[in-house]
Amino acid sequence: MSIDIETARKVAHLARIKVEDDALPALASEFNTILGFIEQLQEVDVDGIEPMVSVEPMRLARRDDVVTDGNQQTKVLSNAPDAREGFFAVPKVVE
Repeated sequence: MSIDIETARKVAHLARIKVEDDALPALASEFNTILGFIEQLQEVDVDGIEPMVSVEPMRLARRDDVVTDGNQQTKVLSNAPDAREGFFAVPKVVE
């Protein structure tokens, strides 16, 4: 696949990138270089190769999914202008 100047102009427009007309040939050339690299990658035989997340074969450390209150009630309420009995105190707005 080859990218011409008009296609490069369209891609730049779709990406909302302002490219001057004199820079379009260089942009098209860069696109063609990228596509050439992708074509090289397509030639690699990956049958039987499992996808990997990292270069190190190890599981990610995970914590238990436990619901807690965060144990930060006093820290959170310390910023409140008025707190009573462990809750935010606000003026009454409904009669």
